Amino acid sequence: MKSILLTGGAGYIGSHTAKALAAAGHLPVALDNLTTGNRWAVKWGPLVEGDIADTALVRRTVEAYRIEAVIHFAARAYVGESNVVPNEYFTNNVVGSLGLFQALVDCGVRNVVFSSSCATYGHQTTPLLTEEHPQIPVNPYGDSKLFAEKALKWYEPAFGLRSVWLRYFNAAGADPGLETGECHDPETHLIPLALRASMQADAHLDVYGSDYPTPDGSCIRDYIHVMDLASAHIRALEYLLRGGPTVGLNLGTGAGSSVKDVIAMAERVTGLPVKARFRERRPGDPPSLVADASKARRVLDWQPAMSDLRTIMDTAFRWHSTRGFRSANRESRTVAA
Repeated sequence: MKSILLTGGAGYIGSHTAKALAAAGHLPVALDNLTTGNRWAVKWGPLVEGDIADTALVRRTVEAYRIEAVIHFAARAYVGESNVVPNEYFTNNVVGSLGLFQALVDCGVRNVVFSSSCATYGHQTTPLLTEEHPQIPVNPYGDSKLFAEKALKWYEPAFGLRSVWLRYFNAAGADPGLETGECHDPETHLIPLALRASMQADAHLDVYGSDYPTPDGSCIRDYIHVMDLASAHIRALEYLLRGGPTVGLNLGTGAGSSVKDVIAMAERVTGLPVKARFRERRPGDPPSLVADASKARRVLDWQPAMSDLRTIMDTAFRWHSTRGFRSANRESRTVAA
């Protein structure tokens, strides 16, 4: 059994990955300041409450649990918000990450799986985004993730810190066993907001943009089930522990769904209409982001198994039906992604 540090381990993707790590025989150690994470979501290993900016805490945690590798999730991750407070995104996602990486180097940890994003690419100029697509972010969030990737690129030759950068497309769905799931406050992700706008009489869904250059005018995104993301992290970890070199990989399905497709599926799964209101476009939202994930299949022998839109929506619906929505009285919003 290996002890693996999960920064942001109390979050949405972090908690699902912790479950997958435990199932694979490892000890997930969550380091989380609980700003957006949830204490109840840490079920498969210890929780160290604190921030990655506290490098002394990081060092103590690495030494106390004899950490052998790190999966780095901790970050601010709202595209719209990043346009308003870019300083906070660079402080958290760049300065915080650099402090974490240095602490790992000082402690002799040499394996990092980094939670990156398709937001590092910016506007899609090819039918599918490969890893060779130009990385020209159109929002501070994407730029902050790209900066961390660039740092990690140079940390391997300088310090021997090897890493896998997993560029997620749109994480969605919930643990089929309903032990963890998506729970943000406020919620800004499209699928839970579409479900809320269907299931709650006083909720609605604001959709930003109906005139994009897409078949139905709404944004297109590549949705990937959170448990498929979790399995990719395990494969990436195993790759590094075998001595694999630093690499960046897309995680997606290669199939895009529009906002209107998601609304239609939510209505099909719940049997109720989604009360949608179409608004003006929002700055920083590319019309389409769809992955070519063939490199991840080759390098990690990974492929999504649960990421069809129906399965994603079914698991999300069961999770929210069982647990309810955290912000029942808060006005619904969506990032149209």
